[in-house]
Amino acid sequence: MAGRTRSGEALRVVARCRPMSRREEAAGCERVLELEVKLGRVTIRNPRAAPGELPKTFTFDAVYDASSKQADLYDETVRPLVDSVLRGFNGTVLAYGQTGTGKTYTMQGAWGDPETRGIIPSSFEHIFTHISRSQNQQYLVRASYLEIYQEEIRDLLAKDQSKKLELKENPETGVYIKDLSSFVTKNVKEIEHVMNLGSQARSVGSTNMNERSSRSHAIFLITVECSETGPDGHEHIRVGKLNLVDLAGSERQSKTGGPGERPKEASKINLSLSALGNVISALVDGKSTHVPYRDSKLTRLLQDSLGGNAKTIMVATLGPASHSYEESLSTLRFANRAKNIKNKPRVNEDPKDTLLREFQEEIVRLKAQLERRGMLGKKRRRSSRRKKAADGETAPENEGEDDNEDGLEKNMENYLQEQKERLEEEKAAIRDDHSLVSEEKQKLLEEKEKMIEDLRKEQEATELLATKYKVRVVTCWCRWVLLGGTWFP
Repeated sequence: MAGRTRSGEALRVVARCRPMSRREEAAGCERVLELEVKLGRVTIRNPRAAPGELPKTFTFDAVYDASSKQADLYDETVRPLVDSVLRGFNGTVLAYGQTGTGKTYTMQGAWGDPETRGIIPSSFEHIFTHISRSQNQQYLVRASYLEIYQEEIRDLLAKDQSKKLELKENPETGVYIKDLSSFVTKNVKEIEHVMNLGSQARSVGSTNMNERSSRSHAIFLITVECSETGPDGHEHIRVGKLNLVDLAGSERQSKTGGPGERPKEASKINLSLSALGNVISALVDGKSTHVPYRDSKLTRLLQDSLGGNAKTIMVATLGPASHSYEESLSTLRFANRAKNIKNKPRVNEDPKDTLLREFQEEIVRLKAQLERRGMLGKKRRRSSRRKKAADGETAPENEGEDDNEDGLEKNMENYLQEQKERLEEEKAAIRDDHSLVSEEKQKLLEEKEKMIEDLRKEQEATELLATKYKVRVVTCWCRWVLLGGTWFP
């Protein structure tokens, strides 16, 4: 079931300009960008302009200059999108720009400092703070991290980093990555740990433009499942997905430089970014009947984010110096086209493949099995007491007959222990019975030993089932699912 918004929602585009670097100042570079924050305008001047050539001006949804704070960008631009993800929409934040303009800083920032924390860690804090304040809702949050390096998809959280993953398509949910790792997380600390593990495996390298340049496109994917009872009295599950995308730098191959693989990397990066540009052009020109999503792995993965079922923000990062004029102008033109894309976001409600529903169904199944074993033990104990009463013995009538899960498990354990003790007593009686011939005595002892072994196996099976149930409840629910800020159940 899906709740639709209006027929089309424009992709939101913001521009952000970093300060001049020390290297640029030392080289005597001119400032060629002028930002009018209140008007959302960026003006770029050609440092080698021909006489009469005018500066070019671009208007965006928001503009952030060199003095802007990380928190301002998040609160004003990204927070509403993450709120939508928590309501069951898909959302994407995409950082696009030349190498060295602050894409990774904008997306990640400095983790330990709240002042310089980027979009990704801020979204972690946002999501889990919202969950802790919610009431009458159950949440499950899981995270995946991947990179596209030279047109191959790598799982940054997998043990085997050499394995290349394949793209698949589901008629209902769209494009997905087969065998991509997904980790369930219960708090900010855990999801940050997942992020840090993946970041250590990401492909980076030195180029002429940046000493530690991202040489791959990285996507951190957060899936938020929310379960609550609707006005109809039925449980409904909404699933929101948040794609946090840090693209590799866009620049001319001649400027990239660097040793070894750098030229080849630049070629592959530019190929996928060119495919991204072609997709955007096809979406906004109004004439194309075919959108070339399949031209690259990146555009296939971003298919929902560009013209599909998602709310999308593009952050175009810019360098202010004259030596980057061509790249900054290219970024501005790219972003200006992207703002004309229309998406069709909708709430993803009651999908069939939610992990939350899978956990709920497994707990119900394990509980039923445990109850069957517990009730069996309860009936057997009653039968045993009736036999004792017939033999003139007495036993407490209600001993160990609780009907909760722990009580039912205890009923079974008590019954098995009683039977084991009874069989041991019968074995001792057989050994002491001198009227039995040796062969007959040995046969009876072997029969009792087999009965004891069968009891031991039954006890192990019961303990294993009880452990599975408790682990699933405690681990999957108490660790993974939040109910109104407290661990459930």
